Amino acid sequence: MAFLSKLPLVLFLSSLFLHAAIAELVCENLPNNVCAFSISSSGKRCLLETSVACDHGKVEYQCKTSEVLVNGITEYIETDKCVEACGVERNTVGISSDALLDPKATAKLCSPDCYQMCPNIVDLYFNLAAGEGGYLPDLCEKQRTNPHRSMSELLGSGVAPGPISGSPSRKLYETELLGSGVALAPSPISGSPS
Repeated sequence: MAFLSKLPLVLFLSSLFLHAAIAELVCENLPNNVCAFSISSSGKRCLLETSVACDHGKVEYQCKTSEVLVNGITEYIETDKCVEACGVERNTVGISSDALLDPKATAKLCSPDCYQMCPNIVDLYFNLAAGEGGYLPDLCEKQRTNPHRSMSELLGSGVAPGPISGSPSRKLYETELLGSGVALAPSPISGSPS
């Protein structure tokens, strides 16, 4: 009888020890240098965000849990090998498809060392490409055969490049993209209106 009266206490203490033994990956507890490309225990992507401290106005970085859910991967911190192979950076702030517009970045992402060995990063960019109306396997195939064409086709899906002001390569850029039917964003006007 004495054992039965202590059973709830024993079970409670056991659950505390079990919870402590099973460590959870919580984005907010990760150091900033491993935050980007990590996945929490709940299966949500971690992302690095910036905030300005009220007391001294300095920009600070914080690891946060996003609402982006990853299927089939939990409690994962991306390896340095994959970060290097895929050409991504640990200090990336937020989640963006901008890398898909850069032929060099897309070439690294589509390289066998990344595409075949780093499913977490590939899954992220697969979903980012889909969000832009693209399909990453097709983009990688086009990247291998004609890198500038793959970029312009993604741009044709509704993504607009940032302005290139006064760049000597603007004419080359316009020539490459205008042939594909892509509308360019206007360059900033230099000088004031008369």
